Amino acid sequence: MSQAYLILSNGQVYEGEAIGYWPEEEQSPEAGLAEEQAALPEDFGLGELVFTTGMVGYLETLTDPSYAGQMILQGFPLIGNYGVIPEDFEGKCLCKGYVVRELCEYPSNFRSQYKLDQFLKEQKIPGICGIDTRQIVRTIREEGVMNAKLTASLPEDMPSILPRIQHYQVTGVVEKASSKEIQVFPAAAKPLYHIALMDYGAKGGIIRCLTTRGCEVTVFPATTPAETVLAQNPDGIMLSNGPGDPAENLFQIEQIRKMIGKKPLFGICLGHQLTALALGGETYKLHYGHRGGNQPVRRLSDGQCFITSQNHGYAVKRIPADGQPHETGSDAFGQKAESSQQQDNPIFPGRVSFENANDGSVEGMEYPSLNAFTVQFHPEASSGPHDTEFLFDDFLSRIKEAKHA
Repeated sequence: MSQAYLILSNGQVYEGEAIGYWPEEEQSPEAGLAEEQAALPEDFGLGELVFTTGMVGYLETLTDPSYAGQMILQGFPLIGNYGVIPEDFEGKCLCKGYVVRELCEYPSNFRSQYKLDQFLKEQKIPGICGIDTRQIVRTIREEGVMNAKLTASLPEDMPSILPRIQHYQVTGVVEKASSKEIQVFPAAAKPLYHIALMDYGAKGGIIRCLTTRGCEVTVFPATTPAETVLAQNPDGIMLSNGPGDPAENLFQIEQIRKMIGKKPLFGICLGHQLTALALGGETYKLHYGHRGGNQPVRRLSDGQCFITSQNHGYAVKRIPADGQPHETGSDAFGQKAESSQQQDNPIFPGRVSFENANDGSVEGMEYPSLNAFTVQFHPEASSGPHDTEFLFDDFLSRIKEAKHA
């Protein structure tokens, strides 16, 4: 392996070994290095560095479209030990880089088809291994999420490259993550309902959780007008996960505003955030986000706690009775009173249903007057715990009640 460097936007530099795709190593006799490099985007190896705490599920992480524009750091030290299993892919691989402590060179699993390093090369994802990922995680936890650059050599004038790294932004990624045409997935059980899924970067697990419950799923690209979706007369509408800053998706927010209240609606992750924005709420960027399969959330109706899979860097602000958005309350375990006040807020039609047990941030919303509910976490898991998969059953129960009302 050749040398590689990870440069953080705060000026810290980590030296390690190159993994994945690097133009210097991938040039062919037919195409010289200059031609290979010219075909690369200007921001090759540059992204927003985020960490995930998952011990397993690196394939689902790499193929989660919600990581578009971001560089993934795996908190668990050994990655790639069960190789690459295409059946476990969740969607497009849109991340900007991959950072691990140790990459397994000899995977062992009866389903494995090839090595993780080969996958990174095929997807043209640069990576680095052999660095202290624990120290980087601590830096991000203390200073907040930051940008980073992967490079094969250090520039002679280091200060000259830092402004470019610092000014990088994840923008315009929802349309990149979304499908480009309408797709139909038949029910895998006795057909019961027709679901319209708005694809903002949807994971395959969402479709599977619906089709196995007897739903035919029509997937609509993120650019689809609300009128086109409603013309299909679906029994329910699902809003998927997706990447980037929710507030920049003005078109999608307006379409949700037109659809909500017309059919039972269930939103996940980005869909959760966009629904709040469509109804007058606000979102904010978390210090370092929630990513991994061990995130605890508490249901406010009964205090029950669930372990969930999450991948998001933004959250919905609380809107208590005074009508002023708040990012979080005073502590992580004293939010139930504030959340109950939100039910009486005449301005915003929603109330908090779930909250994060660690930091008190909003993890779910109910909109009773609109027959809609949303969650920040991933009930379909993939990978992760299945504690909250029952929410898909709740969604279908709402559809059944609406059809027989």
